[in-house]
Amino acid sequence: MRHLDLTALRSLVAVAEAGGVTRAAGRLHLTQSAVSMQLKRLEEALGQPLLDRAGRGIALTAQGEQLVAYGRRILALNDEVWARMTAQEFEGTITFGAPYDVIYPHIPGVLQRFAAEYPRVRVQLTSLFTAELKDLFARGGVDLILTTEEGCDRGGELLARQPVVWVGAEGGQAWRSRPLRFASTSRCLFKRPALDRLEAAGVPWELAVDAVATLPVEASVAADLAVSVNLESAVPKGCEVVRHGGALPALPLYRINLYRKPGEELVERLADFLRAAYAEGARAPAAAE
Repeated sequence: MRHLDLTALRSLVAVAEAGGVTRAAGRLHLTQSAVSMQLKRLEEALGQPLLDRAGRGIALTAQGEQLVAYGRRILALNDEVWARMTAQEFEGTITFGAPYDVIYPHIPGVLQRFAAEYPRVRVQLTSLFTAELKDLFARGGVDLILTTEEGCDRGGELLARQPVVWVGAEGGQAWRSRPLRFASTSRCLFKRPALDRLEAAGVPWELAVDAVATLPVEASVAADLAVSVNLESAVPKGCEVVRHGGALPALPLYRINLYRKPGEELVERLADFLRAAYAEGARAPAAAE
């Protein structure tokens, strides 16, 4: 009887989902060479080519696609059995807070991978403005938070730096109007710095939308009725970064910080997943497969 190497199979599935060996290695907390060796062993064991290495990147062969489909089911069953039959030590609830503008691109994948590894742990996600999250964290109402800030308070940990950008409708022209029609939520962290820079640059503006929630802002911008500001990674659907060629002032870099309760093992595990996701994201543009 022959047996599949589940460790190698997990690496193959990770490569398929991450889009390359480098990013898969980051997810699995392995070196790139270790993942490559596992894939080679799997190919040798099955006598089938699973990866097409002829091009610039790495793509799955037809046999590889078929094995990935089987692999997802095999690994899901393996993980379910392991979760049900092993010790109950990792159980409980983690409360996790993040501002709306950093939910994407990393948090859905982090929560998915964390749930697969710790199926008995429930993560409650809360999305609030940074100031509200920091207040909630200080009162012990949440276990760990991500924030968007220009600086970092004591106990915080930098995960990434991102620019704030001018955002308009796809192919829109609202950014050319004067006074510039500006849309924002009333408590947006980026609102005042953006308006200060408009005033310093001598660009006249008017507040077209001052909403409590983000949807009216996004709808107005997508309709090309106004412009707004967002983190570069959080440009809403139907919108794009305004390529203004210097007609609008430059905006500052902001920090994405992590704050967590010390001494909580499960909280630290989730923090590790977040660190890995942001580190992987920073490497992705330059990663060679």
